[in-house]
Amino acid sequence: MPTKILVTGGGTSGHISPALALIQTLRELESDLEFLYIGSKTGLERELVEAANAPFVSISTGKLRRYLSLENLVDQGRIPLGIGQSLAHVRRFKPHVVLATGGYVAVPPVLAARFWKVPILIHEQTAQIGLANLISARFATKIALSWDGALEALPLRYREKAWVAGNPVRATIFGGQAQKAVEFFALSEENLPTIYVTGGSLGARVINRAVEEALPQLLERTRIIHQCGQQPEGDEQDFDRLTRAKEQLPDDLRSRYALTRFVRDELKHVFALADLVVSRAGASTVTELCALGKPALYVPLVPTGGDEQTKNARMCEQRGAARILGQKETSGETLLHNVEDLLLNRARLEQMGQAAKTLAKPDAARDIAQVVLDLAKK
Repeated sequence: MPTKILVTGGGTSGHISPALALIQTLRELESDLEFLYIGSKTGLERELVEAANAPFVSISTGKLRRYLSLENLVDQGRIPLGIGQSLAHVRRFKPHVVLATGGYVAVPPVLAARFWKVPILIHEQTAQIGLANLISARFATKIALSWDGALEALPLRYREKAWVAGNPVRATIFGGQAQKAVEFFALSEENLPTIYVTGGSLGARVINRAVEEALPQLLERTRIIHQCGQQPEGDEQDFDRLTRAKEQLPDDLRSRYALTRFVRDELKHVFALADLVVSRAGASTVTELCALGKPALYVPLVPTGGDEQTKNARMCEQRGAARILGQKETSGETLLHNVEDLLLNRARLEQMGQAAKTLAKPDAARDIAQVVLDLAKK
C-alpha cells in the first residue's frame, strides 16, 4: 500500500517552490508514494504542480489579511466553503500525513486534517511567521522553519514542536556554466562583471525604471541580464520601454545588455555567471541566493504581510551577505551608486558570497522530507 501524502500551499511561488522541492525529494527517498495537492482555483500552483506530475485539486479560498478591507467580508464566505471541500478531499484521499507550506489556501486543508486526525507538518519560508502558518501552527504536529529569527517570532507555546530546518531549494538552480549564459543571451565576451536583475514573474517596476534610467552608465562597467517580468494585461509593459532604451544604446553597450521577460531552464547558467544579483527579497529568492553564495542588493517589496521581505533582507544584511536599497530610495542614481560601490571591491563581494553561504541549509529538503515520512509511518 503506498504512503499517501497530501500537500498544500500556494498563492505565491514562495509557497509553491518548497512544496515542489519536497515532493521531488520525497520521491527520491521512497518510491511507493501517492500525492494529492490541494491549491487555489486562481493561484499559480495548478500549472506548476501538474508539470511536476502530481494530481491537483482546487478549493475555494479566502485571503487572510492583517488589515481592514471590504474584501475580508467577501472572503468570509469562501473560507467555510473551502473547509467543507477540504474535509471531503481529505476523507476521500485518506492521507497518512499532510505537508503544508503556507499561504491562505493551506489553512482549510490543515483544519480538515486536524478534524480527521491526520498528522500535519507545516513549513514557514520567511524570517517571520506568516498569518496562515500562525493559524496552522495551533494544529500542526511539527513545524519546520527556515531561519533562526522565525523561531524567535513563533509563540512560545508552539516552539517545542518546531525546529530550524531551512528552506528547500530547487535542484535546477545548481550546476550552471557561466559561458552557456553568455551564449544563450548573446552577451558580449568582454571580461566584465555581470549583474542579474530580477523582479519575479510580474517584474518589479521600481527596479525596472531604475535600470532604465541608469542603463548607459551601468553598462560602462558591467554586463546585465535583466528579467523584467510581464505586467498585468492593460498595464504598460516594461519590456517594451526597456527594449526602446536598449535600441538607443551605442553598439558596444547594447551587446552588454540582455533583456528578457522570463528566465526558465537557463537560470542555473545565469546564476553561475552573475557576480551580483539585484532583486526583491522574497523567501525563495533569498534562500536560493544564500544556497549559491551570491552577494545581493535587495530592494524589498513594501508593503507585504508584516513587511516580511524587509526582514528577510535585513537578516542577510546583518550577516554581511547583502545590502538593502529601500524601495522609496530606489532610482537610477542610487542603483548606480550601490552597484558601482559593490563591484569596485571584489574582495568584499567574495566575503558577501561566503557570508550568504553561512545562512544556507543545503540539506533542508532531505531533512524535512524525512520527518514527513516518519510522521506518515507513525
